[in-house]
Amino acid sequence: MGESLRGGVIGAGVFGGYHARQYARLPGVVLSAVLDTHPDRAAAVAMPWGGRGFTDMAEFLDAVDVVTVASPATFHAEQALAALAAGKSVYIEKPIATTVADGERVRAAAAAKGLVVACGHQERVMFQAIGLLDVPEQPLLLEALRHGPPSERSRDVSAVLDLMVHDIDLALSISAADAVTAEGEGRLSDDGVWDVARAEVSFEDGFSAIFDVSRQAPERKRTMKVVYPSGEVEIDFMARTFRNTTPFILNAGFADTPAGTDPLGASVEGFLKAVRGEAPRPVVTADEAIRALDLALAIEQALADPG
Repeated sequence: MGESLRGGVIGAGVFGGYHARQYARLPGVVLSAVLDTHPDRAAAVAMPWGGRGFTDMAEFLDAVDVVTVASPATFHAEQALAALAAGKSVYIEKPIATTVADGERVRAAAAAKGLVVACGHQERVMFQAIGLLDVPEQPLLLEALRHGPPSERSRDVSAVLDLMVHDIDLALSISAADAVTAEGEGRLSDDGVWDVARAEVSFEDGFSAIFDVSRQAPERKRTMKVVYPSGEVEIDFMARTFRNTTPFILNAGFADTPAGTDPLGASVEGFLKAVRGEAPRPVVTADEAIRALDLALAIEQALADPG
């Protein structure tokens, strides 16, 4: 193996810490730097893994080869574009941006320089570990529920861009059809952000997806049911179990696979393999992340204008 890549993380919050740990533990990469506007926070995340804390973007980019953007979502595009301009491939936590235009700018900047952009829809690796990405039938219906208690995390975006976008990506990953209509209803928080939302999306081939998210629930629940012509798959993401009545063989032991044990690690490792040329693509590409964002924003619009 050649010289290790120097990994850098933008954002010293909870997810920044998770990503710093991945760069510190995965083969072929080291945690070199963490960037944050608060120097103490940057140092606290970086130093336990042998990295340095930075507050200056240019200095940070000089110290790294690849970058994870784990800052608040409203900064994702701006910071990813800065990294790409410096010639660094980027792994962007979801959503890739908060507007489709910004997502497309990120995609174009990477394409112009031949760089990799990955997006952190990490539960895609769970679907892959279960075997759902290989089911040879198009789904008829998907019902997803993702609830959690109040948190100060990700208050810069709605529950649609924070939570629902995970399940939107999963729905798009198993359907070849395009969405044609979106209807929704929700509840705004005191600060004017959608914290509770339910949406129904219809696709051109008759597939329907129902998404139910809340950041005001008493406890965490994450479940999904996928109905196929030949049967159903019901998944409990918290218990890491599923029930399968289809004739297709799915991996009941998926929770014990590397992807099931550490989906974030598998997602970051996929990014690094794409950067090294060991894989043709990351787990979730910029194109796929933009498609999920586009539908998420359509759902937000439906919440704001239910008529």
